Amino acid sequence: MQWGLRNRLSRIIKPADGRAVMLAVDHGYFLGPTSKLEVPRETIAPLVPYADALMLTRGVLRTSVDPGADIPVVLRVSGATSIIGPSLADEGLTVSMEDALRLNVAAVTLSIFIGTPHERQTLLSLSELVNEGERYGMPVLAVTAVGK
Repeated sequence: MQWGLRNRLSRIIKPADGRAVMLAVDHGYFLGPTSKLEVPRETIAPLVPYADALMLTRGVLRTSVDPGADIPVVLRVSGATSIIGPSLADEGLTVSMEDALRLNVAAVTLSIFIGTPHERQTLLSLSELVNEGERYGMPVLAVTAVGK
């Protein structure tokens, strides 16, 4: 495994115990404004000391996380319509690998929708992202949603 890839993974999964607690605050991209979470910074800041990593969108990262915070970021790079649209599973890549690198994230993630009509497209997006990740030493995580 490349040094850069190992280094980024070790920021998320602590080598001492091989475990990680990831705080996922990426739901706004498909749920929209959520009651009591309208200002993500107010929710995220007090929880950072208890998490090993944050999973979030580019917008939430830029507006709601202190750049001086000592926490690795797993950047959501996929998106689609909201839950009120025709299909939440009809996702595509929304953030470039170059932007993820500029944001100095520890990994990128996307959703795959197994058992849905969009299973193939989300798996192809995962494959494309893994290929790009290999090129830059960037870990790629998949968030699995299951249909049927």
